[in-house]
Amino acid sequence: MAKKTNNDKTDKKMKKLRVIPLGGLHEIGKNMTVLEYGEDMIAIDCGLSFPDDEMLGVDAVIPDFSYIAENINKFRGVLITHAHEDHIGGVPYLLEQFQVPIYGSRLTIGFIKNKLKEHKLSADTLHELYPGQVVDLGCFKAEAIHTTHSVADSFAFAIKTPVGTVFHTGDFKVDYTPVDGSPIDLTRLAKIGQDGVLLLLADSTNALRPGYTRSEQIVGNSLSNIIRSSDKRIIIATFSSNVHRVQKIIDIAVENNRKVAVSGRSMENTVNIAQELGYLNIPPGTMIPLKDINKVSDDQLVIITTGSQGEPMSALARMSDGLHKNVHIRENDLVILSSNPVPGNERDVSDIVNSLMEQGADVLYNDIAETHVSGHACEEELKLVHTLLRPKFFIPVHGEVRHLLGHARIAESLGMPKKNIVYASNGDVIELSRRSMALSKEKVSANPILVDGLGVGDIGNSVLSERKNLSESGLIVLAAAFDSQTGRLRSIPQLHTRGLIYVKEYGSILDEARAEILNAVDDAYAENKKRSEIEKIMVSTLRSFIYKKVNRSPAIVPVFMEV
Repeated sequence: MAKKTNNDKTDKKMKKLRVIPLGGLHEIGKNMTVLEYGEDMIAIDCGLSFPDDEMLGVDAVIPDFSYIAENINKFRGVLITHAHEDHIGGVPYLLEQFQVPIYGSRLTIGFIKNKLKEHKLSADTLHELYPGQVVDLGCFKAEAIHTTHSVADSFAFAIKTPVGTVFHTGDFKVDYTPVDGSPIDLTRLAKIGQDGVLLLLADSTNALRPGYTRSEQIVGNSLSNIIRSSDKRIIIATFSSNVHRVQKIIDIAVENNRKVAVSGRSMENTVNIAQELGYLNIPPGTMIPLKDINKVSDDQLVIITTGSQGEPMSALARMSDGLHKNVHIRENDLVILSSNPVPGNERDVSDIVNSLMEQGADVLYNDIAETHVSGHACEEELKLVHTLLRPKFFIPVHGEVRHLLGHARIAESLGMPKKNIVYASNGDVIELSRRSMALSKEKVSANPILVDGLGVGDIGNSVLSERKNLSESGLIVLAAAFDSQTGRLRSIPQLHTRGLIYVKEYGSILDEARAEILNAVDDAYAENKKRSEIEKIMVSTLRSFIYKKVNRSPAIVPVFMEV
C-alpha cells in the first residue's frame, strides 16, 4: 500500500472547485456555466433560447439566476465568449436584478450595450477585453483567447483557479482562412496545454459531424459567383450577427456595382454597431435606405435581410406573406438563404421558401448551392483542440444529449479515461480537486425561466397548459344571472364559444347544453343545494355534456352575476 504524502493531505484539506451549468446542456441555447471556489464565483456566458412549439405566447427562455442570487455577495462577474443571442441574450435580465461586471470583446460589448439601451439599463458594468488580456475575478484569473466563429471577436477563456486551469472554448471552429485574416490562436492553445489544463469545457454542437467545418471563404466565393452572374434583384437572408458574412456580401455588391439596403431591426442594429466600431468597412454611397429601393434597377441592388430561420415576424417572413412595407416579392427576384435551419426551424423555413417560390422568386439555399457554412467545430477540429490542450478532465457542453455523448466518445477515442469525463445536466454540481472530479449529489435550481412580454418567470407550467388547451380545444363562456334575494336563476344561461364549434352548423349543441344545465339546476333546487354548489354543478354539467358530444375539453369561463 502506497504511503500517503503531505501533498495528499493538503489536497484533502483544500476546497473544491465547483462547476455548475445553469444552461446549455441537453439543449441548444441558453448557455451559462458557473465556476465557484470558496468565497468567489463567476459565470461564463448568459444566453437565452427561443421557445418551442409548446410554449405558446412565450418570447424567450433564460437561465435560472436563483443560485447566483443566493450567492450574490461573492459573485465577481460574467465572462462572455461571443455575441450570439444564446450567449448574451440573458444579460439584460441578469442586470435588471444585479449590477455585476460583464466582460467581453469590443464587438460583443457593443452588441450588449445596444440590448441594454432597449431595456433602459445602464452599461456602466460592461468591460471590454482584447485577446491575451487577463482579468482578475477574485481567485480566478481569466485570459481571453482569440477564436474563430460565425461572429467576429469571439473568445475562448483559460481560467486559472486554485486547483488548476479550466479552459472553456466557447463556440468555435478551426478556420485557417477566415474572412478577417485572423485564425484561431492555436499556438496559445498549445502553450496552455503544455502548462497543464485541469478541465476542458468544449462546444459539442457539431460533435457528430465527421471531418472539418468548411471555411467561410467558400461561402464568399459561392455568393460572388451567384451575384456576378445574375441580373435579378437579389435578397440575401442571413444571421444578423454574422458580421464577416455581411461584410463579404457588401464587398461583392460593390464589386458588381450594386447598391445595398438592409431590412429587419436586428440587421439594421448590427450594421450600425459594427460600422461604428470599425468591424464593417462600407464605401461611401454603397448603402441606400430601404424606402428608396425602387429608385434602383434590379440588377444594381442587393437587400440583406433577417429571417433566415423562418421567424414568423421577421423581415423575410413578411416579404413572403406580402406584408412587408417596402419589399414586395416579384418574378425578377433571386432570394438566397445564407444559413442552415437551426433544429426545430425546418418547417418554418420550408414554408417561407414555398411561399417565395409561389410568388415567382428563384430561391437558393444550402442544399443546392454553397450559401452557408457552420460556425462550429466538427470531429477532427475537436480532436485537434483536445490534443493541443491535453486536459485531465472533460465536460462536454453546448448541445443536446446526442451531441454531448458524441463529444464524450471523441475524448475517449483520444485516450481519455471514461472516469475522467462527466456527462452533466443543467443544475448539476461537479466538484474538482487537482486529482479528482466527481458529480456531487447536490443539485441547484436550473429551471428554464420564461419571458412573456414584461413578465419574467411568472409563466409556469399551469399557464402553458391552459394556453395549450385553449389552442387545441377552445373556450366556452357560461354566463348566468342569479336573484340576489332568492339565489335562484333569473334567466336561461347564455353560452358563448371561441375555437370550439362552428355555431351556424352546430348551434343545436348549445341549445341541448342549456337544457342539460337547467335540468341539473332543477335537480339541485329539489335537493336544497346552496348557490355555490349550484354554480359548480352548472360548470361540471356543461363540461361533461360537451365532452360527450364533441370529445373535447374546452376551457370553461363561468360568469355569474347577481341581479
